[in-house]
Amino acid sequence: MTGHGHARPRASFLALTLGSVGVVYGDIGTSPLYALREAVVAAVGSGNAANETVVFGILSLIAWALIVIVTIKYVVLLLQADNDGEGGTLALMALAQRAVKRGSVLVMLGIISGALFYGDAIITPALSVLSAIEGLKIATPAFDPYIVPLTVVILIALFAVQSRGTAKVAAFFGPITLVWFIALALAGLWHISQNPVVLAALNPLYGTSFLANHGLIGLFTLGAVFLAVTGAEALYADLGHFGRGPIRTAWLSVVLPALLINYFGQGALVLADPKAIENPFFLLYPEWALLPMVLLAAAATVIASQAVITGAYSISQQAVQLGLLPRLEIRHTSEALFGQIYMPSVNSLLLIGVLFLVLMFRSSSALASAYGIAVTGTMVVTAMLAFIVIWKVWRWPLFVAVAVIAPFFLIDLTFLGANMLKVVEGGWVPLALGAAIIVVMHTWRRGSRLLFEKTRRQEIPLEPLVANLEQKPPVRVPGTAVFLTSRPIHRQRCCTASSTTRFCIRRM
Repeated sequence: MTGHGHARPRASFLALTLGSVGVVYGDIGTSPLYALREAVVAAVGSGNAANETVVFGILSLIAWALIVIVTIKYVVLLLQADNDGEGGTLALMALAQRAVKRGSVLVMLGIISGALFYGDAIITPALSVLSAIEGLKIATPAFDPYIVPLTVVILIALFAVQSRGTAKVAAFFGPITLVWFIALALAGLWHISQNPVVLAALNPLYGTSFLANHGLIGLFTLGAVFLAVTGAEALYADLGHFGRGPIRTAWLSVVLPALLINYFGQGALVLADPKAIENPFFLLYPEWALLPMVLLAAAATVIASQAVITGAYSISQQAVQLGLLPRLEIRHTSEALFGQIYMPSVNSLLLIGVLFLVLMFRSSSALASAYGIAVTGTMVVTAMLAFIVIWKVWRWPLFVAVAVIAPFFLIDLTFLGANMLKVVEGGWVPLALGAAIIVVMHTWRRGSRLLFEKTRRQEIPLEPLVANLEQKPPVRVPGTAVFLTSRPIHRQRCCTASSTTRFCIRRM
């Protein structure tokens, strides 16, 4: 139960689990649209056939990335680390700061990870929706000129409904995404039954031998494999919206099995028909089911964007509370869950960024190159902050904390190195976005601290004032009030209790 577990007596566990299927796992649930295709193309090149060694190696890497990174690191371990019910890297930063006196390095790590998450929140909607609408080209090439305009219209509609609140959006999105995962599993099961030998790729030795034997190509492929786990950071950032119990239940009972079955089904298809690598996801389905699946994929990718959008709201709220961003309007949209919020200014800025990327890149393959850096960078910082929390806050022995986090850190660092190879192809986009947000956060934090120090010099410290009041108690006059204010009042003496709140006495 999260820190806000007592605040949701009327929200049933089942409803929250279904809602988390739609909102939390929409992002990672649409990765089968492009992850295997991009990984195989990275391994063998465009237009070339993939042999059994390549397919088995990639399937093994995808399966174990889902098990190790998403299941063990995030679902099992990091969901335990909540800051008053909120998750994400800024929550980890706040927890770590409580245990470390000199926290300037921790603050910078939090700023970097938060900035990179915003890059993820902008790229995900653009990539997801584009990849689904491109399925129309398989039905008929006549749809090609309308791919980008349709994507723009869908994205504008998605951001327009955000003001209705996460709960209402989840109630609509959850059932659709559940149907999506069922469709993933059914198609995968059919093709696995046609070629069950593909299940041998569950052996991790196939993945390690592929990397060992393919050198630089293996590293490029690993960067594409990482597309299968994008969405894990959004999973953690959305903790405050649903709670850890529903999020874990949805992953273990629905999402992980459906993803593994679909990826292995795509692998079986590519082994049977190497030409299917052109678009292995949609070619899993018979011709009569193609158009319904394109429509379902479009709906699923719109929903996929919801995970990072709600995550961006949570990160922004925490950034405001931690003094990293100026105060922004926050609307609470649920009576049952404190963490369900809507931020109009963040919503507008995200929409502008998403539309800019769609119009600039115009295809999912081009955007895929820009995707991984933001997520892997955030994951590396998350592992570093998690080590501090496990060691200093949870008080685990140092050697245990190192033994737990080191494998995740090395895996994340390897994925980051693989994705850094794509900086020129489009990876510069999240880096540029992240750099701009880092400048904003750092400038605001530094400016706020300087302003606080300047105003504090003009005020009477709290301790001397309390001592004076004890020696000479003030006369209590009817009509006198003590109230809170965020700014100094002219010709009043105020005692600062924090950087944002002052206790002032004023004659009414």
